[in-house]
Amino acid sequence: MTETDGQIYTRFLSEKDPDDLGVLFEKYRNGLMLFLFGIVGDSDDAEELMMDTFAVLASGTCRYIERKEATFKTWLFAIAKNQARQFLRKKSRFVMSDDDIDVDIKDPGEQPETALIQSESKRELFNALEKIDPQYRQVLYLMYFEDLKPEQISRVIKKSVKQTYNLSARGKAALRRELERMGSSWETWDT
Repeated sequence: MTETDGQIYTRFLSEKDPDDLGVLFEKYRNGLMLFLFGIVGDSDDAEELMMDTFAVLASGTCRYIERKEATFKTWLFAIAKNQARQFLRKKSRFVMSDDDIDVDIKDPGEQPETALIQSESKRELFNALEKIDPQYRQVLYLMYFEDLKPEQISRVIKKSVKQTYNLSARGKAALRRELERMGSSWETWDT
């Protein structure tokens, strides 16, 4: 049986083997950077926040408890979003709510995470996501690029499962219109 990421992290906390954290870093760094870039809009800041997220993991200050409804990945992305929220609070010098954080995805050709977007269909999807409402974009990014389920996404974005399903449905409708406007096929993503 293969070890889960949560088990690898738990072992890291107990044995302090940097190789365990390295496995998780390699697996999640690109996805976290892309997610964080969408929130803060700057690749250098996104990289620093990704490193801060792993520093939180390395410190062990946030404890992960394996649960069916909250995978390690969900927990990790929630920590990353919290890091981005704190960063934006410091940067703007006033308190922002989760609703104030917009995900703004720029041209993938200008970013280091271009390697993450390998297939042409994902590239088209990424470009279409850039043109829809930021709340929808964040939900659909987590769904299509990080393979999270709505129940997991709701924990990351701090909305109810019902609100997440509603954002997903509205986002898919907006994405479909945008893909069709771009001359792309919606059927690939209609799940």
